[in-house]
Amino acid sequence: MNIMNMLKHGFLYLTVLCLVMIGNAAYAGKKQSSPGVTDREIKIGNTMAYSGPASSYSKLAKTMAAYFDMLNAEEGGINGRKINFISLDDGYSPPKTKEQIRRLVEKEKVLLIVTPFGTPTNLAVIRYLNKKKVPQLFPTGGFSTWNQSKKYPWTVGFSPGYNAEGKIYAKHVLKNHPHAKVAVLYQNDDYGRDLYDGFKKTVEAENPSMQIVAESYESTSPTVDSQIIKLKASGANVFINFTLAKFGAQAIRKIYELDWHPEHYITYAAAFISATFRPAGFEKSQGIISAAYYMDPTNPAYKNNPGIVKWRKFMSKYYPKGDQTAGLNVYGYLNAELLAHALKMCGDNLTRQNVMKQLESIRGLQLDTMIKGVKINISPTNHSPIQSVQLIQFKGEGFVPIGDIISAN
Repeated sequence: MNIMNMLKHGFLYLTVLCLVMIGNAAYAGKKQSSPGVTDREIKIGNTMAYSGPASSYSKLAKTMAAYFDMLNAEEGGINGRKINFISLDDGYSPPKTKEQIRRLVEKEKVLLIVTPFGTPTNLAVIRYLNKKKVPQLFPTGGFSTWNQSKKYPWTVGFSPGYNAEGKIYAKHVLKNHPHAKVAVLYQNDDYGRDLYDGFKKTVEAENPSMQIVAESYESTSPTVDSQIIKLKASGANVFINFTLAKFGAQAIRKIYELDWHPEHYITYAAAFISATFRPAGFEKSQGIISAAYYMDPTNPAYKNNPGIVKWRKFMSKYYPKGDQTAGLNVYGYLNAELLAHALKMCGDNLTRQNVMKQLESIRGLQLDTMIKGVKINISPTNHSPIQSVQLIQFKGEGFVPIGDIISAN
């Protein structure tokens, strides 16, 4: 009787074990995915300032949409799935950003958010997205919060940090103008303050006697004319322009109008031919110094570069109305290219967790239109993919490189 019971229980055990193993094998063979992914589609979300004071940056998302159109047309999407890129207008308004991000996550059920525009707007949703464990990839600009991987593990930046950029300009000023009096114009939000903080602290640490005067403005201000008048009156001979494109152009015009001739630096976030220098006037923009990590399509030195040639062919075919002198359109192309690279690495395991895992495994990646020597590196402890830049100076109708690749470290 005992032997019969043992055989009976043994048979039942083996039966259950086999069923579990069969179930596990079947599960392992299935494609794994998160919300926003089907066998035919990958939904990707984006918020952009199609209206409001920063609307000139909307070409960023338009370029990305065109890139995904190209992938869908020429490669059938990614891993057999078409990209459905859903980009919503937030007007560069944090309350509107919150509303649109909730719509993308809860109604559209996107896999991830990519290249959402603006510092204050991204800060408004960073906690929500991380709590929901939705990847917030490549928020525009270089705010230091994008690289706080312990606090915000689902957020990965793209551009060099603003704080680091401020340090780079400070080092250049300290080396080349050690006795300067410096005037700084900055936007009174996290974006502008981060830039100014990096600049100011570096100067104070290395040359405490250097004078700095600063004026701020609000992103809703009509002009910055009054601030420029005050800064000129200070007697400064170096001007640091920590603005966005619209206000950067205003500052350039007003400085020219006042016949003020300081050494002029402008953040890379406003150093665009089409959005800043052309509206300001090329003759008024001569000699301005900035930083870059991707190729300026107006630079004659890059005219025959394979990356720029490939980009121009893409623009002509998929975004024919796009401005081929606009650096923003190269930036959008790079962001879309990096996301596509990570999604291809995921294979059929298109979960939010695996997207982050694959991104964090990228080392030494140089994309087509990046300046030689600048590479993308991401890890679980480094969510700032690009940490070096090339200083550039505006001459004629474009930029020329000055010096070597540098970092804030």
